[in-house]
Amino acid sequence: MLLAVRSVSRAGFLISLCTILLGCETYQPSPLDEAPRLIADPAALVHTLPQGWPDRAGVHIDPTKPLDAAGFALLAVENNPDLLGARADRGIAEAQVLQAGLLPNPQLSGNYGMLLGGPANFDSWTAGFGQDIKSLLTLSAQRAAARLDARKVDADLLWQEWQVIGKARLLYVDAVEQEKLHGLLLENRALFAARSERSRDALAAGNIDLATASPDLTALGDLDKQIDDLDRQMLSRQHDIDALLGLAPDIRLRFVGRIDLPPIDPVAIEGALATLPQRRPDLVALQLAYGAEEEKVRGAILAQFPALVFGGTGGSDTSHVLTFGPQITLDLPIFNRNQGNIAIERATRQKLHDEYRSRLNAAAGEVTAMLREQTLLERQVAAVRQALAEASGIADRADRAFRVGNIDERSYVDLQMVRPGKQQELVALDQQMLERQVAMATLTGAGMPAIALPSADAPSPNRTTHGAE
Repeated sequence: MLLAVRSVSRAGFLISLCTILLGCETYQPSPLDEAPRLIADPAALVHTLPQGWPDRAGVHIDPTKPLDAAGFALLAVENNPDLLGARADRGIAEAQVLQAGLLPNPQLSGNYGMLLGGPANFDSWTAGFGQDIKSLLTLSAQRAAARLDARKVDADLLWQEWQVIGKARLLYVDAVEQEKLHGLLLENRALFAARSERSRDALAAGNIDLATASPDLTALGDLDKQIDDLDRQMLSRQHDIDALLGLAPDIRLRFVGRIDLPPIDPVAIEGALATLPQRRPDLVALQLAYGAEEEKVRGAILAQFPALVFGGTGGSDTSHVLTFGPQITLDLPIFNRNQGNIAIERATRQKLHDEYRSRLNAAAGEVTAMLREQTLLERQVAAVRQALAEASGIADRADRAFRVGNIDERSYVDLQMVRPGKQQELVALDQQMLERQVAMATLTGAGMPAIALPSADAPSPNRTTHGAE
């Protein structure tokens, strides 16, 4: 009979052990890449938008064809290497929510004393179990803080995506405007190259002296330098575009050359400053971080109560007397009442409070300053457009006069150069206005819907909400 009982006990122990082992995770290696994996073909970019994109799920963008600003921004969000790494933070945050929501394991203790000698007849043994009560008191605060931290990760990721969209728009604007400027410089060079060639021929024939030919040769050299500088800037811009999408440095995307950014309404923007805390993802992230820290302060205050383990213990002594009763383990709060952790969490909460206020004030100040700069640029653009119209009229009249021989070539070229100079100035001002437009859209969250701050008990979304338009 005793052997049968022991066999059943061993079988039960083995079954319990197998059940525990089957429920455990197993290790799987995940080796790092041994070589770079840059994309060498634009067609290999992720270009079908997932279901997380509002009103654009399933939209197909062909990266092998000329892209507009919106299409390029969407490609950047889906393929940016930094964002791919940042999205892994969501998995960490969700794992932390899982960990924070787990109940503490009960504790089991036991000992066995074998009888080695003396008047007794039996071995002694004791067994006990206990549950940490203090950890149950702080469990709700830990869960709430972890959930808010997870939503903060979502908001931070959305802010990173929004910044990538802003960077993509800036790169698009710079690339398109630099192409325009490059075309103007080449036109100007063709005009000066013909004049410089004739000056060289005249200088070689002795018809003019070096002082007369020098302005033409110097002007051509200056233009060549401008073109060389712009070529370097365009190549650097192209490398920035490739890096933004994880492309190999020699891949060149094509743009349609049309900049279709949303217009800036100063009145609407100033009115939208009141809702900035609900639309700027970084401000939302700071609010969520502050909410999580509030829960951590509450948890630290709850944790000042002494550690309490409640359970039961029983056993048998060497005379085979069986006992069982409750067991309580209690810390005496004499030296440590969690004052240090409470002070740390309160200081952290104050830091987040001040950081949020500073970020909100800075955002409002930057937007107001950019609106003033935009007004000045608009006046300057209007003045340059008027001057360009006048220069174009002068150039047309000079062209007709040169054709009938009323003016010489030097006067003709000087009058013709007024128009390209104003065109270059207008391109530069347009680029500055468009860059301000992109910066204001990024700072104000223009096109970004209001983000409702979730409660700590709301489920975490599967994907952040994008806004590319």
